[in-house]
Amino acid sequence: MTVLLPGVALTDHVFTVPLDHADPGGEKIEVFAREAVDPGKRDHNLPWLVFFQGGPGGKSPRPAAADGWLGHALKTHRVLLLDQRGTGRSTPVTAKTVTGTDAELAARLTHFRADAIVADAELIRRELAGDRPWETLGQSYGGFVTLTYLSRAPEGLTACYVTGGLPGLDASADDVYSRTYPRVRGKVDRFFARYPEDSARLDAIAAHLAEEDVRLPDGDRLTVRRLQTMGMCLGMSDGADYLHWVLDEAWTGGALSDLFLYEAMMATGFVGNPLYAVLHEPIYAQGAATAWAAHRLLPPEFAEDARPLLPTGEMIYPWMFDEIAALRPFRGAAEILAAESGWPDLYDPVRLAANRVPVAAAVYYDDMYVDEGLSTRTARAVGNVRTWVTNEWEHDGVRVSGDRVLARLMDMVGGVHG
Repeated sequence: MTVLLPGVALTDHVFTVPLDHADPGGEKIEVFAREAVDPGKRDHNLPWLVFFQGGPGGKSPRPAAADGWLGHALKTHRVLLLDQRGTGRSTPVTAKTVTGTDAELAARLTHFRADAIVADAELIRRELAGDRPWETLGQSYGGFVTLTYLSRAPEGLTACYVTGGLPGLDASADDVYSRTYPRVRGKVDRFFARYPEDSARLDAIAAHLAEEDVRLPDGDRLTVRRLQTMGMCLGMSDGADYLHWVLDEAWTGGALSDLFLYEAMMATGFVGNPLYAVLHEPIYAQGAATAWAAHRLLPPEFAEDARPLLPTGEMIYPWMFDEIAALRPFRGAAEILAAESGWPDLYDPVRLAANRVPVAAAVYYDDMYVDEGLSTRTARAVGNVRTWVTNEWEHDGVRVSGDRVLARLMDMVGGVHG
């Protein structure tokens, strides 16, 4: 089916792929992707650009028009908006679809990391593009997928663009969180400096939650530690303002407002992306078990009984699988995955050092989610990478900058910059 929107023609594609690429004759799943092209160029032989969404567990954007980075890409490319396996319309993994024992679910979820996403992409490329190599745009976790792609199948790539997503090639989950907790504290300090009254507001809400059994619209209890996770937004361009305005309308009389409770539920519920929580630490695992790294490394200043109460960031904790409805069916599987020590490597340092595929990467200097130090270290270790280190944008720069971020990266590959 093809839908015409302002400046873009969208065509749906569904592909059948193995759940386990090492067992191509076994169980199959579907992977959905949406092709986007300038309506006036539908018959042109355009190069392909495949978009790898952030996450893990996030679906691809649903465009309403040819604007932003997509509009820029459509000037020269045919774009594939890929719902990575388990997300969106790609045989979704949700609380309502999971079946089997905890062990069976954990074993199944080992096939939803970057290595499997790359294998899917290669099957799709051969079917859709006739084995013609394509370009990629990887946002956040999509950049992690890109480095796995360069490690596993560089012959399928002609150029790669990465925004806020150069991973540490040998960084463990412990390495990641030991670096990102201080970054979260920096964002929180800047948030309180911008909106000083919000520190007292958070403390007042925490005191109320400690005394009252406050329920969210879906029936979950709003606890102090769940309230803290609303700070995950602080690494986005509008995150501080969003959190401020939610806190600004938190009270109605002596009770928390319905609006606040709804916003808290939506911001912390993982209804549309439970894989984000389930796989968030396993995406860093190469060999050793993650063992709930974010929980183990939680600094005392972020404790739920510390005051002032500090919001946390992009961290997943074991208690979430007890307190959050969309995550409860994954509780046992998440424990098994946290203890798993046999994860295969996602990156090939030798192959990456010899890489010849042009890579242009935007590294956000103040990124709360992906440590700039790890990213620049990776850039030095991978061949043919050019970086643009900037604090002009937050982690969502490619989304909020219009076409500026992608245009610059494409110019870098074309030799205009650097």
